[in-house]
Amino acid sequence: MDVTRYLALPLRFKPWRPRHARLILADVAKRDSQEQQPHAVHLAAAIDWLCRAQDVREGQADAGGVSAGWSFEDGWLPSYPETTGYIIETFLAAAKLLNRPDLVDRAQRMIDWELKLQQPDGAFPGHFGEPGSHPVIFNQGQILHGMIAGYTQLGREDCLQAMLRGARWMAAQMDADGCFRRFEHNGVPHVYNTRATWALLAVGLITGEQSLVEAARRNLDWALTQQTASGWYATNAFVPGRSPFTHTIAYAIRGFLESGVLLGEQRYLDSALKAARGLARMQRQDGWLAGTYQDGWVADAGYACLTGIAQMSLNWTRLAQVTGEASFREHARNALAYLKRTQKLADPDDAVRGGIAGSSPIWGDYSRFEYPNWAAKFFADALMMDRADIAVPPSATPVKQNG
Repeated sequence: MDVTRYLALPLRFKPWRPRHARLILADVAKRDSQEQQPHAVHLAAAIDWLCRAQDVREGQADAGGVSAGWSFEDGWLPSYPETTGYIIETFLAAAKLLNRPDLVDRAQRMIDWELKLQQPDGAFPGHFGEPGSHPVIFNQGQILHGMIAGYTQLGREDCLQAMLRGARWMAAQMDADGCFRRFEHNGVPHVYNTRATWALLAVGLITGEQSLVEAARRNLDWALTQQTASGWYATNAFVPGRSPFTHTIAYAIRGFLESGVLLGEQRYLDSALKAARGLARMQRQDGWLAGTYQDGWVADAGYACLTGIAQMSLNWTRLAQVTGEASFREHARNALAYLKRTQKLADPDDAVRGGIAGSSPIWGDYSRFEYPNWAAKFFADALMMDRADIAVPPSATPVKQNG
């Protein structure tokens, strides 16, 4: 254990500040557990929080993007290209379900900001897009999801060109065995890149560019080699030697799931099913999942990664849609019930009301003392998917063929 790291935490997060202490004490006492409301109420609150996360960047160089979230350490963070990319599809889905055309306008502004960031070679910058930030394969894929939504749902030709250049850049970084080793977070490979490969595959199918489809298959086949007998994925944590968060496990599952659907490849779908069933067996009746898991689905964390729970809810709903296995829906709804109890619908603090924390309790290891925008995004997606029995985003279909 790195003792110095833990000794530095109070100086970083300043728990003595009244704003912070109130949230910590609420988790200690569990007295602010939110009563469950209908999906529409929780969905509207999550979307409103995401709108505030976009609005706080008005007047800044990154206006149009969505703040990465609010943290004890830094307050509202800069706009985050990676997650703004896939929030685009969330806002387009919510615009229809909530009858809010303003969300389409907001999605358009997100796209405009992302397009300004793309480099001549097709890469998008990593981190917050600041000068000198290097591209990251996973981030590239999530921004491609936004470009796909811009083209397929909004008919933007500039998104078509951006997604093609972005996908070609991404495919060019892949090694011959299908593994991404360059432009990787922490400089090491990750199985959860399958969620980025899903976007690469979708661009290939939409445009008819077969080389992109073949590249996607190579990465998926490499990722399959990392799945163990229990269904767990090795090489799937942010840092080698540590257990992966439920968050990254869920990313890997969604990538395999949607790629299997798009390609009609049962082996990819089977990989997602094996992992999703493994986590389903570990889920408590109240919807809780541990923050991290070792091989064999051995929980080694006493906190919950709320983002991962939201992602598994939508993964289970999607698997129920694809396979017809109704039992997945019970797991998805139990997860949603747990998340609803953590969401504060009436909090006076704009940074908290409607958002989803990184961990429960809030000092857990995942996004410690933060309200990340992707937690609210995946919670909103899971609510919409269960409420309307839809896929968010819609499954990509070929709409343009190159000769």
